[in-house]
Amino acid sequence: MRTEIRIAGFGGQGVALAGYILGKAVTLHTGLQAVMTQSYGPEARGGASSASLVVADERIDYPFVERPDVLVALSQEAHDRFAPLVKPAATILIDIGLVTGKNGANQFGLPATEIAEQLGRRIVANVVMLGFLTRFTALVDRDGMEKTIESSVKPGTVTLNLEAFDRGYCYDRETITPERSGIDE
Repeated sequence: MRTEIRIAGFGGQGVALAGYILGKAVTLHTGLQAVMTQSYGPEARGGASSASLVVADERIDYPFVERPDVLVALSQEAHDRFAPLVKPAATILIDIGLVTGKNGANQFGLPATEIAEQLGRRIVANVVMLGFLTRFTALVDRDGMEKTIESSVKPGTVTLNLEAFDRGYCYDRETITPERSGIDE
């Protein structure tokens, strides 16, 4: 088993932290192997940013993501750049407040940034999306992700991050329609 995941957005959205948390949770709580690589644009904030993870049940000899099984797009630029590169049956998760795209059978969205703003900190949109991703992919269970979040974020932000994760995890994907999701048919 080999699963390729790319989380992409722009600098300042916590893309690398989301990749780190996911990789750590997978290795600590599932017995699977994980390798993460990351890429940044030339700007510290606002430039392109991505975290790519390879998850496998055996040693990972080639750590680079070429055709993702899962794409998380937190910006329009990330979606436009990486969506054409996913495998045909890939799952694409988008922040519908920042991304529009073609509706496909395997593309789902939630308003991650809006949910984070409701919690008072836009910066936790990455963790909202991790909750959504956890529910969709089942790479790691909820308990494992929550434990990893607790040990990976600053102590003063644990409660906020766990609430953000819960909001993403519990977001009702069954009510998502192209009209409500910001996804074009």
